[in-house]
Amino acid sequence: MSWTRLLVEEEDGVVTVVLNRPDKCNALDMSLFKELDKVSNQLRKRKDVRAVIVKGAGGNFSSGLDVKSVVTSRSNALSLLAKWLPGNANMAQRVSRNWRKIPCPVIAVIEGKCWGGGMQIVLGADFRIASPDAELSIMEIRWGLMPDMAGLMSLREVMPRDAAMRLTMTGEILQADEANKLNLVTEVVEDPMQYAQSICQAICKGSPDAIAAIKLTMNRCWHSSDRRLLATETLNQIRLILGKNFHIAGKRQRKKVDIDYKPRQSFW
Repeated sequence: MSWTRLLVEEEDGVVTVVLNRPDKCNALDMSLFKELDKVSNQLRKRKDVRAVIVKGAGGNFSSGLDVKSVVTSRSNALSLLAKWLPGNANMAQRVSRNWRKIPCPVIAVIEGKCWGGGMQIVLGADFRIASPDAELSIMEIRWGLMPDMAGLMSLREVMPRDAAMRLTMTGEILQADEANKLNLVTEVVEDPMQYAQSICQAICKGSPDAIAAIKLTMNRCWHSSDRRLLATETLNQIRLILGKNFHIAGKRQRKKVDIDYKPRQSFW
């Protein structure tokens, strides 16, 4: 598929998705919302993808919503917020939540501005690697709005409620080191793209089935009851033991040889 707002590259099972509006600091217009929704849905269905990196072009992740493109058009705003049932995700929410649904690790590489909608997108990633010059902000309050792109699903998992409430109520802009202290980012490094690629290389050495099972179990059970966590652990472990990649992992470990894994089995 050809993309007008994204660059999508693939190498050795690692897909890199680049927000590509550098002249607009990768601000989110309707086309970018639609393409992020499509590419994340496509990646969710592919069993050969081992890891995903999401980044912005031109030294910024995203400055947030392209207000002129979206908010000033009532039809655009309504199409972003429309959903069949209240508990379903609309398009605005899917561009964050969808990364959580992909059965392999998703790594956000954060440089420069990561504000508002950009912050909501990276909150959907499993790891957030920031450069020292990165600026992060939950900025919706400045437009008289609240965060509504599903980023709060992840925000509640990484930081205390009072700290999250302060950031969403003030729209404060955090430097990378400050964000790291609040667990908004995973690491702050000089070359976040290189670091993200090294994480991908390490992850690709493991069974894709086991990686998918770990992500699924953590996302579904991190705040669930003990009984649900124990049941999910056992069910997924049985599925792993019965799968081909469990036996391949054993051979790789015992014989110290790089045997290729089979495509990931379905855990979602």
